[in-house]
Amino acid sequence: MAACADLLNPASAARSGAVAPAASMASERREKDRLESESFMSSESSKSAKLEYNGGASGAKLQWGGRFAAGPDAVMQAINASIGVDQRLWREDIAGSRAHAAMLAAQGIITQEDGAAIAEGLSAIAAQIAAGDFQFDPALEDIHTNIEAALVARIGEAGRRLHTARSRNDQVATDFRLWVRAAIDALDAGLVDLMRALAQRATEHASMIMPGFTHLQSAQPVTFGHHLLAYVEMLARDRGRLADARKRLNQSPLGAAALAGTSFPIDRQMTAAALGFDAPCGNSLDAVSDRDFAIEFLAALSLLAMHLSRFAEEIVIWTSAPFRFIRLSDAYSTGSSIMPQKRNPDAAELARAKTGRIFGALIGLLTIMKGLPLAYAKDMQDDKEATFAGFDAAELVIAAMAGMVRDMQPDGARLRAAAGADFATATDLADYLVRELGLPFRTAHHVTGRIVAAAEQAGVDLTELPLAAMQAIEPRLTEAVFAVLSVEASVASRRSYGGTAPALVRAAASQWLEALS
Repeated sequence: MAACADLLNPASAARSGAVAPAASMASERREKDRLESESFMSSESSKSAKLEYNGGASGAKLQWGGRFAAGPDAVMQAINASIGVDQRLWREDIAGSRAHAAMLAAQGIITQEDGAAIAEGLSAIAAQIAAGDFQFDPALEDIHTNIEAALVARIGEAGRRLHTARSRNDQVATDFRLWVRAAIDALDAGLVDLMRALAQRATEHASMIMPGFTHLQSAQPVTFGHHLLAYVEMLARDRGRLADARKRLNQSPLGAAALAGTSFPIDRQMTAAALGFDAPCGNSLDAVSDRDFAIEFLAALSLLAMHLSRFAEEIVIWTSAPFRFIRLSDAYSTGSSIMPQKRNPDAAELARAKTGRIFGALIGLLTIMKGLPLAYAKDMQDDKEATFAGFDAAELVIAAMAGMVRDMQPDGARLRAAAGADFATATDLADYLVRELGLPFRTAHHVTGRIVAAAEQAGVDLTELPLAAMQAIEPRLTEAVFAVLSVEASVASRRSYGGTAPALVRAAASQWLEALS
């Protein structure tokens, strides 16, 4: 059981401390997968493995056995092959095969000797792939058949027994669930890092005043720390959605076989436990044809991407010349090929752009699945490319956003000046009229509007409008009104739960940092 789990990345092993942190492991995996995918041409050894796998017959018959007398057309072979994409599942495929072989041996379906030979052979193949020495063969279609062919070439007849009581249908469904589960764990680690970065910067800037916007128009003063913590709340919901998706996917399709189960006396609970699943899937038809888990994963990623894109948009705005609220260092900026003065926030812009790729992956997979009758159909072969692309984009954007959060330097003076512009403390004046003079809020709103109009006509801010001008509209006002019209007084007064008062921001940031530690 532990040996199977150790081959997976980064789900159970990362949590036990057996491997590097999930996010870094995922990055290493992605780079290795990229390098592996650049070479599909078969070596002499892989050609030999293919011939051995097919009993010495022409490689054209592949894994379909004796039903077909002739091989596929080249175009058919090209459209049918998925090894360029699904070789990324090699760890999961080997882990699933080891669990399956151990169960077959425990149930007496294969001998203990054959079970041990299969386990040893799969471990050797895993080491070979990890070292970059394995040649993936497009003629063998997919990762499952490539590994099985290599196993037969390595250990002979015992390798042919591995596929007893299973199908590629339940095999790929199992592999894919394992991969998505590991992907969720990797993204969760990245989200924790990003949330921690935001909360740390919120602590630093709990008192820094900035304009709060509605309709992208100045609304009320808030603090920079409060603004950053809004994204922590969003990301917490994203983590929750991914955790919920993980719970629902954590059932094992292995043993459902092609669609109807198997006549062999298998132990599905044993393989489910060995692979870290909570239980076997309850219906064999659903087990092999369900891709809800991938769709739900991409749906959660789409919401996450939308949140990160909103933040990326703000970074683009904040770094622009009319705003200059923040500055990004050279590490997260680029220049222009023609305009030497330019500093472009390209990391934020590209983070914003990746949202389209993630949305597209979700819509693509929904479209693949929408018309499929039970059970498996080859359309589902295209489920992985979209899911892999969505994960890769999300993982990269999370890392880029965490980097920019730690890198950005807010301009406190510029933020403070912008916060006080455009009569941003008008609501504070209205509240003062209600609290001190007993006006109904709607009346106070109307009076404040007239005072704002007078200040606008005079070309001054509320704090600069003479008291006499205010008293011409509301005679009961005194000099005390000016105490509520500064932006500092405004943010300090917002002490309701979840408000922007600096003390609340510090407390909220501290709570998040403790929760994320």
